[in-house]
Amino acid sequence: MAKLLVDGIEVDVPDHYTLLQACEEAGAEIPRFCYHERLSIAGNCRMCLVEVKGGPPKPQASCAMGVRDLRPGPNGEPPEVMTRSPMVKKAREGVMEFLLINHPLDCPICDQGGECDLQDQAMAYGVDKNRFHENKRAVEDKYIGPLVRTRMTRCIHCTRCVRFTTEVAGISELGLIGRGEDAEITTYLERAMSSELQGNVIDLCPVGALTSRPYQDQARPWELSKTESVDVMDAVGSNIRVDTRGREVMRIMPRVHEDVNEEWISDKTRFVWDGLRSQRLDRPYVRKGGKLQAATWNDAFDAIAAKMKGLAGSRVGMIAGDLSGVEEMFALKDLAERLEIASVDCRQDGSALDRKSGRGSYIFNSGIAGIEEADAILIVGANPRLEASVLNARIRKRWLLGDLVVGYVGADQPDLTYEYEYLGAGPDSLAEIAGGEGSFGKALKKARRPMIIVGQGATTRPDGAAVLAQCADIAVKFGMVAPESDPDWIGFNILHNAAARVGGLDVGFLPGEGGLATAGIVEAAGKGDLDVVFLLGADEIDTNALGNAFVVYIGTHGDRGAHRADVILPGAAYTEKSVTYVNTEGRPQMTARAAFPPGEAREDWAIIRALSGHLGARLPYDSIAALRATLYADMPHLAALDRRVPSAATDVMALAKKGGRTQKGGFVPVVGDFYLTNPIARASKVMAEASALAVQLAKEATGTHG
Repeated sequence: MAKLLVDGIEVDVPDHYTLLQACEEAGAEIPRFCYHERLSIAGNCRMCLVEVKGGPPKPQASCAMGVRDLRPGPNGEPPEVMTRSPMVKKAREGVMEFLLINHPLDCPICDQGGECDLQDQAMAYGVDKNRFHENKRAVEDKYIGPLVRTRMTRCIHCTRCVRFTTEVAGISELGLIGRGEDAEITTYLERAMSSELQGNVIDLCPVGALTSRPYQDQARPWELSKTESVDVMDAVGSNIRVDTRGREVMRIMPRVHEDVNEEWISDKTRFVWDGLRSQRLDRPYVRKGGKLQAATWNDAFDAIAAKMKGLAGSRVGMIAGDLSGVEEMFALKDLAERLEIASVDCRQDGSALDRKSGRGSYIFNSGIAGIEEADAILIVGANPRLEASVLNARIRKRWLLGDLVVGYVGADQPDLTYEYEYLGAGPDSLAEIAGGEGSFGKALKKARRPMIIVGQGATTRPDGAAVLAQCADIAVKFGMVAPESDPDWIGFNILHNAAARVGGLDVGFLPGEGGLATAGIVEAAGKGDLDVVFLLGADEIDTNALGNAFVVYIGTHGDRGAHRADVILPGAAYTEKSVTYVNTEGRPQMTARAAFPPGEAREDWAIIRALSGHLGARLPYDSIAALRATLYADMPHLAALDRRVPSAATDVMALAKKGGRTQKGGFVPVVGDFYLTNPIARASKVMAEASALAVQLAKEATGTHG
């Protein structure tokens, strides 16, 4: 620790702190544009100037000067830093004057208005007049894709965007070219950016140079109601803020959560909001004469009750989709048990993950933040860049620190934004790794905290259970599970890509005794062995293979399930209800209602509760509070919101002993098109445009322009 005086206040800070951090520790406010806690130091803007007593006779950039660079006084007095002296005040006014030389007077029409760091700091630290009368320079706007809009005349060259794309996103597509007044930020060859995290430059930009293209001219920040919630576009569970005006979601922003998403979100999370308005189901429908016709809720419930009357539970199947919340899956499972329906499943991708193997067999045991402690990572059957972009950025962050080896097993060799050793395509390669062969096997043996990340590309195969056991065996052999040196470390991690999956496994939305899994339900319906199939937002199955079964669809959008349905019951999207989601690391988090469902749509649990009365199996809870009381009594760990409940190492050890016969063939990652993975994304025009651009860029990269 180092001792210093900041404006006369004595503080003790770590000696690796910058002066800026030390001053803030003492409660002093330091303005800045280029400095950001998660990016490298550039020292561009010079707005963070302070005076150092005993130092050079000029202001010092506090972001680029370290505490360890200070020297004590002649009699051992602690170094002294002043943040409000006349020298500092004059220096900051001068810097602000320079920054505003070429900045246009766009504030009334700028999307950044009301949230602009330049506006705020000009008011706090600037002067009320300008001594420069020359014409302002103008810079041509650059097209960098359908998501981020540029107004480069406003740019102050802080280079936050350049450092983010290079360091965090891992794509060197933005840079500063030219010198002096000709300097400008641009993409190389003026191409669109390809990162799945590019939207974060909007939050990082301290002026209005980079703004959201879809949000352009939509609203002002003071018009919006802000609601803290959780993202469901993947299984990371990124913390978000949903901004609404009236009944409409206008934008989605990230919230800071150090253990989950830090302060980043993926582009799908950020820009999918227009899909919440399009193709919405806003009233019940019943199919009559081969056509869906609008109906009342009672008519829809009566149609279902008439079909279910006298029907044995063995003739009914239920499938929950990737965006289903814990409460509605719990309610539907409860209804299934009362109707003696055993064929229920939340794994519409056909995954071999099972609650019977213990919670440690299907969650990201080390936690997302645990990636930063790993020194060897083996990725199996996953493409984290597409399946969990924010988690992939965490792996890159750890890789940049050095002393990390990454191995990859899969059918393709994707660009993950960090270097890795390609170890093969499928189970045969895993067998070689288990034998400790090759450079990566030796690295695993030496690692203190090794980790394996198993994706759904490995568990959704016919031999998924055997592959899972094989991966668990590797975890046990190489000390990833409670080693003697670190008994709390469990490096066996399952990477989910569906927000609903861990919650569904937790509540046991799985086949009962004699029940069928998803593939079996679809096949049985196609053969005529099932008469009724309930789809709780399940759109990723082959709905055309359901044959003549009577399909009841509870969902939000006119997607695949609704097209096939005989009865549609309109539900609420994740921004329109308070519901629990459990992320890939087993952390329960709750969304908050930011808007109301359109038309006659209702929350899913309430639909199931109302339906139960018509089916003669009335559920015993009339409110969400009563439902949660029952849920928490059965599964207390779900009541521990935002806390990871450690799993048992014995779950992984038991899984490793199961064995099984694996098949040949490589692991194919489950996410092909990052932007179109669920009904909300498929309803979004912005996501469709981004998807088309991604396909075009992929063709250009491979030279297949046809």
